[in-house]
Amino acid sequence: MNILIQKFQTPYTAAPFSETKNEDFLPAIKALILETKKEIEEISVNNKFPSFENTIEALEFTGEQLDRVTSLFFNLNSAETNDEIQKIAQEVSPLLTELSNDITLNKKLFERIKAVHNTKDELKLNPEQQMLLERKYKSFARNGANLPDDKKDALREIDKKLSQLKLKFGENVLAETNKYEMLITNPNNLSGLPEGTKEAAKQLAESRGKKGWLFTLDYPSYIPFMKYADNRELRKKLAIAFGSKGFKNDKLDNQQLVLDIANLRYKRAKLLGYETHANFVLEERMAETPEKVLEFLNELLDKAKPAAETEFANLKNFAKELDGIEELEKWDSAYYSEKLKQKLFDLDDEKLKPFFKLENVIQGVFKVANKLFGLSFEEIDSIDKYHDEVLTYKVSDENGELVSIFYADFFPRSGKRNGAWMTSFKPQSKKDGLIERPHVSIVCNFTKPTKSKPSLLTFDEVTTLFHEFGHALHGMLANTTYPSLSGTNVYWDFVELPSQIMENWCFEKEALELFARHYETGEFIPMELIKKIKDSSQFHEGMQTLRQLSFGLLDMSWHGQYPSNIKDVKEFELDAFGDTQLYPDVAENCMSTSFAHIFQGGYSSGYYSYKWAEVLDADAFELFKEKGIFNKATANKFKETVLSKGGTVSPMKLYKQFRGKEPNPEALLKRSGLLK
Repeated sequence: MNILIQKFQTPYTAAPFSETKNEDFLPAIKALILETKKEIEEISVNNKFPSFENTIEALEFTGEQLDRVTSLFFNLNSAETNDEIQKIAQEVSPLLTELSNDITLNKKLFERIKAVHNTKDELKLNPEQQMLLERKYKSFARNGANLPDDKKDALREIDKKLSQLKLKFGENVLAETNKYEMLITNPNNLSGLPEGTKEAAKQLAESRGKKGWLFTLDYPSYIPFMKYADNRELRKKLAIAFGSKGFKNDKLDNQQLVLDIANLRYKRAKLLGYETHANFVLEERMAETPEKVLEFLNELLDKAKPAAETEFANLKNFAKELDGIEELEKWDSAYYSEKLKQKLFDLDDEKLKPFFKLENVIQGVFKVANKLFGLSFEEIDSIDKYHDEVLTYKVSDENGELVSIFYADFFPRSGKRNGAWMTSFKPQSKKDGLIERPHVSIVCNFTKPTKSKPSLLTFDEVTTLFHEFGHALHGMLANTTYPSLSGTNVYWDFVELPSQIMENWCFEKEALELFARHYETGEFIPMELIKKIKDSSQFHEGMQTLRQLSFGLLDMSWHGQYPSNIKDVKEFELDAFGDTQLYPDVAENCMSTSFAHIFQGGYSSGYYSYKWAEVLDADAFELFKEKGIFNKATANKFKETVLSKGGTVSPMKLYKQFRGKEPNPEALLKRSGLLK
């Protein structure tokens, strides 16, 4: 009997990783697709008059086991993949796309949904039911339910191709990341690198049977090298390797995939009656239209560009004075920025790292969550993990009631993509009087412990952990009836608010004193270091803002226009970057070919949302600063209006319930030091 086919008989119904083999997934998913089709058929042919209960609610709870199994599978494909899993993913994705289209393009089913929608004013639905009805109806209408049959077939074909192309794009980026190694055998070439970085590189080389120091494109290896290595030629070599992923005209090249994905998305949008893919996506976002997004990005660009240009000129002068650098290149950016930061603020990441032992930071984020929301975290070993390094916790509220199961996976591996993300193994919902609590996971790529040192985080890694944990809280504290409206199932330009607001606590003395203690002496982080962290928080904010805006503008360029005239990916990208370019271009590099957020993940036409949510988080945190960063009433209000409500209420309404007003962009500009 395939263990995946029925509800898991495990503690907390947790994912049965140890009992699951790769070969179990395909037959289980195929069987569960058939089961889901039967459930859909029963709703479609029901001869009772369509009602909210027998149509909308019934549809919401179809395919529950299929959703659980596919969430496990695709999480593994991101965090612990291999050739076998990738091959299964290529087979499974079109099947799931086909099922999704079978449901959305089912005439009888849509007729029933339409019938319920037409009588919505007489149904006395509560606000969450109203939202579910609206979402279901729009989801069908927006995805082809009203199309004639020939166009439905065309849509199916596009969706099937897109699902495969996006997977292939991600596989190529991961393969590029995994295959690159820079082995250093001359110790002189390690000049400038911190001891911990050298030790980690030596350990990595040993683990691969090599002598010397090994550097890769994984963030914990790449970033410190770019920041501290004195050897400019080696920085250049590594930067070009990092920036040329998917851009080498070989079997892992992503240029054609990028063009194909952009064109298929455009065709899909046109088929559905939208001007562009961006118009289609943004209809279901707070920003609403591409014009509004571009206005928002360009307004920030006007504010940030003068500051960025001044910062860049100062950095160029500094590099010239220090080392006689005539032309500042991209591989000089992190190196000289770090040197200048040390000079201006006497603040070195290496001085901070001893105060940020990973285990202490984890306990710190738990303490912050406890003080704000009354949550307790107990590490447990009674549930399965997909890798030994994964940590598992039971999360409880002040009454000892189960809130969530929480997984945390912190270190890079060859089967894991770069970056950091939050995901879910099981959604929160209420059905037949039973409350299902969520199973939430965060995945990061932090510096591994070495033989002589524990995992010591850079300050950026500390803020990353708090960021992903903010997403996790959004999932954990969900308190809705329907899974599709639960937790992080909100508009994408709202989803970053809970994550980005959590980063603010990393800069506050009251929060840092909970966990920032020296890993050897136990001494708390000194006040002057806390002051320096705060003072330096606006350092190069203009350049950082410009960088984020460049990604948002590139995304809108790919998805906000007719893409079939684009013949050259690199040329197109340079044009999109025009107003945000500070450094000379690197001919060998291309951003688009490894821009997984928009070509593999869910951020197409949505990368702007990081900046959009920064406006929300800066404005929202102002209230915490006014009332006290651990003020229970404010925290409770944030939990009740934002974290627990998921997508049951429109985001702006939720935000105004919390803040009492619409967000004010000045809070962000003030925090960034861009307000003159």
